[in-house]
Amino acid sequence: MTVNTPVDVPAVRAIIVDILELEDDELTGTSLFIEDHGADSLGAIEILSRIEKELGVVIPQDDLVKLVNLDAVLAVLATAERRRP
Repeated sequence: MTVNTPVDVPAVRAIIVDILELEDDELTGTSLFIEDHGADSLGAIEILSRIEKELGVVIPQDDLVKLVNLDAVLAVLATAERRRP
């Protein structure tokens, strides 16, 4: 079941900036993690894992390939399920 989940954009940005070791102004909504910021597939997995843990959501592994930039991450999060307490 998918739900509309409120997205904490500053928290998501902070996670991505930290993992990719960027300055905040280097990350745009459309800048690509791999091509523009030199991320590898492990970086994408780490982004997924940290977002799930810190924001309390569950993102299907199938959605990992969609996490190519900030806008895509926010779109996936908008339909992510909240983790059950």
